[in-house]
Amino acid sequence: MKKLEDYRKGAIGSLLDEYERAAFELKSVLQKTSADDYTRVVEGESEHCCSIEVIMNHVVRAGYGYSNYIREALSMDALPVEDKQIPQTESGAEIDKMLAYTAEIFEGERQITDEELENIYFKTRWDVTYNIDQLFEHAIVHILRHRRQIEKFLLKFQTSEH
Repeated sequence: MKKLEDYRKGAIGSLLDEYERAAFELKSVLQKTSADDYTRVVEGESEHCCSIEVIMNHVVRAGYGYSNYIREALSMDALPVEDKQIPQTESGAEIDKMLAYTAEIFEGERQITDEELENIYFKTRWDVTYNIDQLFEHAIVHILRHRRQIEKFLLKFQTSEH
């Protein structure tokens, strides 16, 4: 169990803590995934979510994309989002890099105020307008949804082997 001083302060702190918690849960599931299951294609799934490997590319790319929306709204430098296959052995490290890139926005010299969190809006490529708080909450749930999807894939793989 965490100690009180391990929790970050304020609204931004709670969002970062929960984002990291969601990512930790995802990484825990990935650590229990075999190399074969990581690349195994699941029939009937959409193209961008047809295997754990493809899902991980999607999750990490989306994480960078969410961070870039916020960076651009705050006039901060943003990295290009790479489309790459993430090997199973590197999936945890890639998630950690994405989390660090996000945390840099909020933990650097420039401190975002609660007012900015709620009042800076931007439109996403999927045509939804969010403020920073809403996009961050979306990012957290995005990881949770795909962790759940991966857990279901792993259960399907277990039952198909018996």
